[in-house]
Amino acid sequence: MDYTNLGRTGLTVSRLCLGTMNFGPQTTEPDSYAIMDRALEHGINFFDTANVYGWKLGEGVTEQIIGRWFAQGGGRRDKVVLATKAYGRMSEWPNDRGLSARHLIQACEASLRRMQTDWIDLYQMHHVERRTPWEEIWQAMEVLVTQGKVRYVGSSNFAGWHLVQAQEAANRRHFLGLVSEQCIYNLLTRHVEMEVLPAAQRYGIGIIPWSPLHGGALGGAVRKLAEGTAGRAASGRAEEALANHRPAIEAYEKLCADLGHDPADVGVAWLLAQPAVTAPIIGPRTIAQLDAALGALSVSLDEPNLSKLDELFPPVGKGGPGPEAWAW
Repeated sequence: MDYTNLGRTGLTVSRLCLGTMNFGPQTTEPDSYAIMDRALEHGINFFDTANVYGWKLGEGVTEQIIGRWFAQGGGRRDKVVLATKAYGRMSEWPNDRGLSARHLIQACEASLRRMQTDWIDLYQMHHVERRTPWEEIWQAMEVLVTQGKVRYVGSSNFAGWHLVQAQEAANRRHFLGLVSEQCIYNLLTRHVEMEVLPAAQRYGIGIIPWSPLHGGALGGAVRKLAEGTAGRAASGRAEEALANHRPAIEAYEKLCADLGHDPADVGVAWLLAQPAVTAPIIGPRTIAQLDAALGALSVSLDEPNLSKLDELFPPVGKGGPGPEAWAW
């Protein structure tokens, strides 16, 4: 396993992050335990979850599964860099959502109880909260850090100007502020290259891409459809991508075959080659999928092949950061 620093911090994380969103709804609890154990065997030490995962209002199903896995001992908790998120609705009551100081502190304490741990390594805001001032958000985060319940703070689904606004507010308080941004980023979805990535790089904020294969569209979807093994590639984000970009995806799968690599490995390897990226999130439903995901670490993409991928999946506008992406 390869490792890197999380943003500008001294914290060391694996170049692949284990996403746990399937634990509970798609993957049984025993199988979830097995996947987490195998991840540690592979050297993956970066686990990502959220208090809403499990999709049963207020229950935090996935966090509970992780907590019971930690409770088995064996040094599991100490080996894991644990990331979770708060923002989503946790009950029908109006204050049980968002990024108010009340909700952030309450949600953090609830996550700690569910995961049977004393601290969260990376506490992420799951979405921007336009109604809450940054002074309130950072005051709450400072309390959690001072109490030892949170080590670092990250964001998710922020625009570039939100990163700047948040970090400048933190700087005024002499607080570390954001160390990571979790955003959708893959060959088919590159809009973050215009402003989110440049802002993140300027402030030393590590990028943690979610949906690195665009819901399976970049994981060999055309081949799997022909074989009748498409699974999730036949629905949702992948289905839409195939409808709109089928020729490019077909050409992509041919290029991957010429390179001698699985399309899923190439898609993740492309992200690993981007200088702003810390660790793409892989979300296996089975141990076999987890084992297969490590193939991306052995893929090396040279400049000619990176250029071919740009031709198949062009960046937004003229490419690169704004304003050059859309202006002279």
